[in-house]
Parts: sequence; C-alpha cells; structure tokens
Amino acid sequence: MGVSLSTSWNAFRYNDGKAIIREIKDLGFKTVELSFNLTERIVRDITRLTEEEQIKVCSLHNYCPVPEGLNREEALPDCYSLSSLDPEQRQEAVKYTKISIDTAFRLKAEAVVLHCGRVEIPDRTRELFAFYDNKSGLSSVSALRLKDEMCQEREEKISGHLDAALKSLEELAGYSAGLKVKLGIENRFYFREIPSFEETAKILERFQGANVFYWHDTGHAQLWENLGFLRHQDYLERYQQYLLGLHLHDIKGTHDHLAPGAGDFDFSILKPYIKKDTIKILEAHYPASPREIVRAKELLEGLYG
Repeated sequence: MGVSLSTSWNAFRYNDGKAIIREIKDLGFKTVELSFNLTERIVRDITRLTEEEQIKVCSLHNYCPVPEGLNREEALPDCYSLSSLDPEQRQEAVKYTKISIDTAFRLKAEAVVLHCGRVEIPDRTRELFAFYDNKSGLSSVSALRLKDEMCQEREEKISGHLDAALKSLEELAGYSAGLKVKLGIENRFYFREIPSFEETAKILERFQGANVFYWHDTGHAQLWENLGFLRHQDYLERYQQYLLGLHLHDIKGTHDHLAPGAGDFDFSILKPYIKKDTIKILEAHYPASPREIVRAKELLEGLYG
C-alpha cells in the first residue's frame, strides 16, 4: 500500500470535494484519508468520485462528516468527547462516531481514526513548551515541578474518564465490527487527552482480538520524546503488534504537522515496524506547499516502498 494524503492539507481552501480531490490527484496521489473538517456536501462529492473510481479512500478521521449543527472550524475530533462524564455528551460522541463508521463503510474505507476524549482538567502542555523553547530548559526546577503537577492533576481525574472512554469503545467496536470497519486509536498531542502511553495498553488489551487497533502519529510521539517523557520508539516497540496505520508528519521542537523532510524527525526509524498492509497517511497541514508535499511523498515512498 502506497502513501496516501490527508485532506487536512487542503480542505479549508475549498467548499467542494471535486476541487479538493483534483488538487491531491494532481500531486500524484491515488488514495486519501478524509479529515475531520468536511461537510456532508464535500463527503457526497468525494463519494461520487469513489464510485467513478477516480479516487480511493483508505481511512477517515473522526468526525467525518462534520456533526450536525457545527461549522467546519468547530468540528474538531474532540468536539464531542468519547470520555465525557456527561452521559448526553458521551452519547453524542458515540452517535457521530457511528456516522463516521457508516461513511467509511459506504466509501469502502478500511479504518476510522479516533481520538478517545480527554480528562477534564486545564491543559498545561503549552506551558511546558515554554520551557523547551527558553534557556531555563526542561530540567529546571520549575519545569520539573510543572511536570509533577500535570501528572498529579491527570491521575486524580483519569479513572472515570477512562471508564467512560472504554464504555464508548465497547459500543463502537461492536457496531464497526458488523460493518467490517477497523478503529484506530491514535496517540495524542495534548497531555490531558486520552489515551496516554500506558492507557493505550489498557485499551488495546481490553479489545484484543476485536477490530480495535493502534494508530501511530509521528509528530505526537516525537513531541513527547522532545519534552522528555519517553522515547518515540517506545510506542512502536510496545504496540507494533496492534499497528494499523500511521499519520506521517514532521516536527521541529514542539511545532508539528510539517511536511516530512521539513523538520527534524528521522522517518527511517519507522521502517522496521511498517508492514505491507500498514496504512500510511501523509498528514501535513497548510502552509506546506505543493512542492513540499511531492518531496515528502517521494521521501516516504523511497523509505517504505
């Protein structure tokens, strides 16, 4: 399976699916991942293109299409939280995830990528970025104190939210299995988001043998190495048996979603973990240029075939 491009790169420049796909195809891509900021109209346009065999959709990023009543800017993957302690909000998250699964089934896509919600605490990840960026550094007393406080705040609140996420996934795993759509649990960017490194194991072990898998995001994993929490390879070594797909984007320090080749990450470290059928999504965001996207495609396909 070659490298696909996420529509997150160019979706906001257009209001119709034909223009989004035309630009992507012009760069040499035959397959795409549908991102979480697409309206029903855009998804309908792309559905017609798949029926005409002009493009193939390999995966969707929840929520796709945009949930009812939200505009494209509001429709982030955590606009409804699968780990919410509010039963109504959690059920809304499940409802719209099922719609994403239905959409994947119609498009003959293999997978839906999920964010599993968050712990309802103030997120202090960007406070930590400041220590990375300035001379005081991550080993300073203030940075270490902040890390300890973040861990303690999260630990105090996680259990109920993790239970809620597992309850949501129980329902979604059963639903998606009936449609033969796989669910990819993505490693996260913000500290309060679910799952953490250890929580990923709890989810994957709970659903072992089901259609729930691990989805590796390169920028997110490298961020936590850069911030001194763990090594990038820790994710790959521990979860390789569950690996379904990857979001491939580069990172400089704490700034990710760069086109591969435009940052500091060594993409060759992924090669031993990628199998023939691993889904590979180039997930660079604007303002990556068309030239950077083409170079990134050549880099990744040169590494992974």
